[in-house]
Amino acid sequence: MTVSIPHRLTVYDSHTAGEPTRCVPLEIPELCAGSIAERLEILKNQYDSWRQAILCEPRGSDVWVGAYLLPPVDPESAAGIIFFNNAGYLGMCGHGLIGVAVTLAHMGKIQPGVHRFETPVGLVESELESESSVRIRNVPARRYRSNVLVQLPNGGSVKGDIAWGGNWFFLVKEHGYSLSLENVDALTEFTWSIRRALGAQGITGDNGAEIDHVELFSDPFEKRN
Repeated sequence: MTVSIPHRLTVYDSHTAGEPTRCVPLEIPELCAGSIAERLEILKNQYDSWRQAILCEPRGSDVWVGAYLLPPVDPESAAGIIFFNNAGYLGMCGHGLIGVAVTLAHMGKIQPGVHRFETPVGLVESELESESSVRIRNVPARRYRSNVLVQLPNGGSVKGDIAWGGNWFFLVKEHGYSLSLENVDALTEFTWSIRRALGAQGITGDNGAEIDHVELFSDPFEKRN
């Protein structure tokens, strides 16, 4: 079932060193009860048109991350959060959590100090130091598998590590590309080919979880002492 979006929603925009977060407070009855993971399924199945209207063109773009702000299960938590972007939903988002903290402070909902938040993947924390300074504590990160070989559609291959940090990542160090702005189109196509190949070859995270983040690394262009 698809539920139509109201004529108007209030959103709060912030940025973290240029990375934008759009916070959307929601107090819809069916999204105010149950675990955050259960509420995520309701959003996916009944309210996905909201995600598209909030973040896709013409109101957003592929650089935006959204954050639904929901009543927490535990009243000691500051809020429940479900992160989303133009492609789907996220278990966690580091810059998004910073954006949520400063937005809630702007709204007068929290004061400087340590605050706990509920996400679909578990509890996370932020320490609001000032209106422009936030520290965060994510869910525990781990490497799941190392040096995993992926065959690419063009006949080549890459190796990478599978890691968990609130989302599943495929991390590639040896790829032969220069990580510069001039190569954005080629890098985007390359990482998309890796993601498609991961799915086609059944390479997943724990319990068959989809790997939906691909990251490339390189040595720094300039080494500092």
